[in-house]
Amino acid sequence: MQLLEYLDNVRRKNPLVHHITNYVTVNDCANACLAIGASPVMADAIDEAGSMASISSALVLNIGTLNVNKVESMMVAGRSANAGHKPVVFDPVGCGATPFRNRMADEIMNNVSMTVVRGNMSEIASLGGQNVFTKGVDAGETADIKTAIPMAASLAEKWHSIVVISGETDIITDGKKTVLIHNGCPEMSLITGSGCMCTTVIGAFCGANPEHPLESAAAAMGAMGLAGERAWKDWGKEGFGHFHMAIIDELGKMTGKSLEQGVRYEEC
Repeated sequence: MQLLEYLDNVRRKNPLVHHITNYVTVNDCANACLAIGASPVMADAIDEAGSMASISSALVLNIGTLNVNKVESMMVAGRSANAGHKPVVFDPVGCGATPFRNRMADEIMNNVSMTVVRGNMSEIASLGGQNVFTKGVDAGETADIKTAIPMAASLAEKWHSIVVISGETDIITDGKKTVLIHNGCPEMSLITGSGCMCTTVIGAFCGANPEHPLESAAAAMGAMGLAGERAWKDWGKEGFGHFHMAIIDELGKMTGKSLEQGVRYEEC
């Protein structure tokens, strides 16, 4: 898997990534999108959601801060992206926490064909119909990696999507081929926005490489993990605020060559 070309394509093509995301991390997502080489647009009004999706290279849907109006906009944008054969990346933040959130996530999945679904273990398991515990938007650990890989593969085939489970080892699968990413650091779970930025970066990579969603998602997760571990090494001693911003700096400094050299992955 040649990771170099996927990041180089993002920088060369500068894809427009339409976000309908949550207001807690919207600034993080916009800056991560710019740092990796894409262009973000945040547009959630139902009056323009479809039109914006139609002119974008990829669509990112994130349900972190959820309401009915936003869900309606997501479905309008999603159907427009599907009609234009644009990649759609879904982040079911907090799925499993409340019946309302579960119902809205299911409604989105039933109305929009997803290219990539990314979440933590409990979010993906809950979206897939397993009864798991989710505390707010934080993950409850439900399985080890030996259990997670076949679960992710089964859901990828069911949804006809790439499934990404982020964790100590990131799992990326299309149901037949699986990539494991071993980058990152535990401290990434202690700052707001690290997961949302992952989803944004996946959107950027898919927008620039739409024919290769599995490889794009794997390269994106590798880039985020590598940025996180380098940021913690250089800035962790200064505190979480410096660490947070350093992740965006590391994304901006990353090249295709440094990504290729720094990512630790295996294919199975």
